[in-house]
Amino acid sequence: MFRFNGVVMPARSTKTPVSFGLDRLTTPIGIALLVTDAEGALRALDWDDYEHRMRELLRLHYGSVDLRDRPAPTAMKTALSGYFEGDLGRLSGVPWRIAGTPFQQKVWTALAKIPAGTTMSYGALAARIETPRAIRAVGHANGSNPISVVLPCHRLIGADGSLVKYGGGLERKRWLLRHEGVEI
Repeated sequence: MFRFNGVVMPARSTKTPVSFGLDRLTTPIGIALLVTDAEGALRALDWDDYEHRMRELLRLHYGSVDLRDRPAPTAMKTALSGYFEGDLGRLSGVPWRIAGTPFQQKVWTALAKIPAGTTMSYGALAARIETPRAIRAVGHANGSNPISVVLPCHRLIGADGSLVKYGGGLERKRWLLRHEGVEI
């Protein structure tokens, strides 16, 4: 068992390291790291200045991971670039696949359903996934989301409307929300 962001997670043990590709994408808010599997699905998206965090999340979810420089699919990079250029609907075209506990997967899947330009409190998301008393657990799952931006953890805010925690830093969260038209 391991603890990450206050959540106890089962150790993933594999004899052979899981192999993923690693690519980089220049965005207005830094270099995005794109981790993809052999089928071209996004497994992680994080920021180059948070690479250690991303690698730790991958290790917790998959066990031993071998990251090799490999271009992400062109369509994925085009969709992500389109999002950063203002075509907010482009994120829905990015194929992704996640590992994690069933509860984490439920939270992350629900994140993908929060429309661009809107925000939601942790409590509202807990209620949406029919676990209204699991606000803190939703927060912990949100904090260990491996696919930033595409699974839009930046759209979760405090119950009082305040910006709270973002794995890529609050300045990035603020930029992403403003980019999507959210008044902060």
